[in-house]
Amino acid sequence: MMVFRIRRSRALLLAGVAATMSLAGHASAQTAADATAPAAMDDAGGGGDEIVVTGSILQSQMQSVELKRRADNLVDIAAADSVGRFPDQNSAAALSRLPSVAVQRDQGQERYIQVRGAPNRWTSVSIDGIPMIGVDEGGTSRAYRFDAVPAVLLNAMAINKSLTSDLQAEAIVANIDLRTYSPLAQNGFHLQGDLGYGFMELGGKDQRQGSLRASWANDVFGVVVGASHYRRKQLTDNREVGAYDANGPTVFDIRQYEVERENNGAFAAIEFEPADGQRFYARSIYTEFKDDEQRNQYVFRLSTAANGTRSPASGSLNGVPVSASANYGEYRTRNYINTVGGDYESDDGLKAGLALNYTRTENTTYLPLVQSSLGTADRPSITYDASDPRFPVISLFGTVGSGASATRGAPLTGLAQSRFTSGGILIPITQDTYSDSYTAKFDLSKSFDDMTFSAGMLYADRKIKGFTINQTNIVSLAGQSFNPGGYVANKPWETEFPLGFPINYIDNRAMRADLDALLDRLQAAGTYNPSNIAPENRYRLNEKTLAGYIMGKYEFASGQVVAGVRIENFKLRNTGSSRTAAGLVPLSAPQSYTDFFPSINARFDVAEDLVFRVAGQRGIARPSFGEIRVGSSVNDTFVPGTVSGGNPQLKPEYTWGLDASLEYYLPGGGILSVAGFHRWVEDVLYQNQQPVGTDLYNSGGIDRSGYLLTSTFNGKSGKLYGVEFNYQQQFSFLPSPFDGLGFQGNLALLDGSFDTPTIKNIDFQGMSDTVANASVYYEKYGLSLRVSYQWRSDWLDTLGGFGGGEFRKGYDNLDVSVRYAINKNVSIFADANNLTDAIYLAYDGNKSRPTEVEQIGRRYMFGVRFSL
Repeated sequence: MMVFRIRRSRALLLAGVAATMSLAGHASAQTAADATAPAAMDDAGGGGDEIVVTGSILQSQMQSVELKRRADNLVDIAAADSVGRFPDQNSAAALSRLPSVAVQRDQGQERYIQVRGAPNRWTSVSIDGIPMIGVDEGGTSRAYRFDAVPAVLLNAMAINKSLTSDLQAEAIVANIDLRTYSPLAQNGFHLQGDLGYGFMELGGKDQRQGSLRASWANDVFGVVVGASHYRRKQLTDNREVGAYDANGPTVFDIRQYEVERENNGAFAAIEFEPADGQRFYARSIYTEFKDDEQRNQYVFRLSTAANGTRSPASGSLNGVPVSASANYGEYRTRNYINTVGGDYESDDGLKAGLALNYTRTENTTYLPLVQSSLGTADRPSITYDASDPRFPVISLFGTVGSGASATRGAPLTGLAQSRFTSGGILIPITQDTYSDSYTAKFDLSKSFDDMTFSAGMLYADRKIKGFTINQTNIVSLAGQSFNPGGYVANKPWETEFPLGFPINYIDNRAMRADLDALLDRLQAAGTYNPSNIAPENRYRLNEKTLAGYIMGKYEFASGQVVAGVRIENFKLRNTGSSRTAAGLVPLSAPQSYTDFFPSINARFDVAEDLVFRVAGQRGIARPSFGEIRVGSSVNDTFVPGTVSGGNPQLKPEYTWGLDASLEYYLPGGGILSVAGFHRWVEDVLYQNQQPVGTDLYNSGGIDRSGYLLTSTFNGKSGKLYGVEFNYQQQFSFLPSPFDGLGFQGNLALLDGSFDTPTIKNIDFQGMSDTVANASVYYEKYGLSLRVSYQWRSDWLDTLGGFGGGEFRKGYDNLDVSVRYAINKNVSIFADANNLTDAIYLAYDGNKSRPTEVEQIGRRYMFGVRFSL
């Protein structure tokens, strides 16, 4: 057992917590200002309160609940040990355990966070209080990619569901603050680490992880360095249907991916406290997400068969065209985050803080995709059984004759993979996005008995450049001494999806090596230029934000009120080119506007352990770089003419919001709460085709204001609302040994929609109407066991032109985590993830029309953690 105290003078100094962290391998003791978001960490009061901690999971729960109770705003917090205790290797997976949080996955791995069912662009992110921006493939989203941030680098995470004026206003539903470790949290030398190794059930591929953090501090100086690595190799089963018509599926797209993914991170920090109330620091973080993807893909084009019949449930077709695609591609995301600053606090209640930050984010894609087809004489005849539309089973036959007279021949034992030589082409698919951000942040506050006044400023200068997905460098493989069908390996697919015939893997590594050599030869000969990027796909933007705020907090016997206003001036320089029949036309579409963002948060202590909160705010979400770019392609030959590209006339999305919660704090660090929220959103973004309506694309004497622009547009108003239930408690009132049992669970019921000029009540993309998390744990006698369950209901993934679109079926996920402390310094662990073996399903309108079916299988990890 250990004890830590909450002291007003140091705003919740959590000293000594690291001793209980040895099971999880992470130390979490630090000042509250380092443990959660600024709004949550403002002086919590209650000097001398003592919390008795008896276990690692309980300690984390109590710490999180106590910080929530004392917060100025509505916030949910995951303390460091909570992050470490879950079997999660990135921050998105750890955040998904908090109330009303869902994740979007890519090939089974958590990538984006969705808070309260809202589009992921409506949640902003900061690291140590410094605003960050998301940079995704092609600049198509501002959503922050959490798969590039290993959880081991973090000490705490806070989801601010209501805003105070010292937080950035670019958050319609929430701001997530990721906090790193403070070396001055513990005196002396400390070393924590872990090593783990495991496997993926599908295909038997391996996964591994390792992390190490070393810190040293005395009362004046502290330093910490650390690094983490996680790698997993996996197979991903994938089936897709391109489209449906009156006769059923038009295409069967059969895929399997061989994926190798890595999350790497390194961090360092130096802190100096020459005197009480004075602190200077420098922090540096590097994170990297690497995704090497091998594609094995075969597409049966049912609707263009020579003849035959097909229906949604079955078909018999002759002379079916079949194409193949293969590649060894690379996706990369890197973050370089560097901050220096200082804090000052006097005995008379004056506080000041200055932080200077430079962040560079890089997102690159290189997919050298080889496509080829079977020649007409090799096209098979097929029958298919799609009684389970997720897994069509195909039988292969030879084809006798051609065209309308083609008939089914003898059964075939497999697909003639080596015969995919017709029409071979290489498409080097590329995209790059780079962001350089310079941020200065200053905060000042002064306390006067029951009043605290705060003010501050923020200046951010962001330079973003890049280009959307580029496919202009198509290379014909005819006459290149390159045979697309010559890389078939002697290894059959390892798949759990029924198919009906065997397929062998393509040796994508050997193919990639030969393609690289081919492109080098073509480049030397002057017939291939890797820098040939369509100018209309490029974008270059410069965002400058100058913000200031004033805020006051009034404390009274039964609660407090925090109110303020934030003012933000935003300037955008937006340049690019439009391609017309006459050539490239340079374009520029600058923007400048100033907004006011008021907020109020009130907390009432209804009883000793019962807290009521109510909050109101205004927020904003700005369009992504790819959406607002001026780059475009104009076609003057159609009537009316068409324009495709960005929409530099886009306006931000604005919201007014209300939040309320009732929180009952249970003995022993538990909580039972219910919260409700409502957001009224204006100018909701959606994709469409509609008239340009401005003279932006006019050139050469041609009026293009009536042309049809295919892009992103501002719709009308929308509303998002819901209710959240949360219960956490360890059952310490039970007799031994059952007093080690505990429960953590939450349920969110959500709803909402928005209108466009022509359609009403459209669902928000990514919104599940139900999100549930539940964990049962046991912690005693050195044993720590947790069983965690997650479920989310169906949601709209891609919006169609008439308000419909592609939906994602809900799924559940079961994880088990076991720890055993051999002694106070060493523990062993075992993690089992995705025990439900979830199948991820997308569908067109209803589940009888699946468009994508994917599965990655269960995964297991075993290892050791140590703390010295």
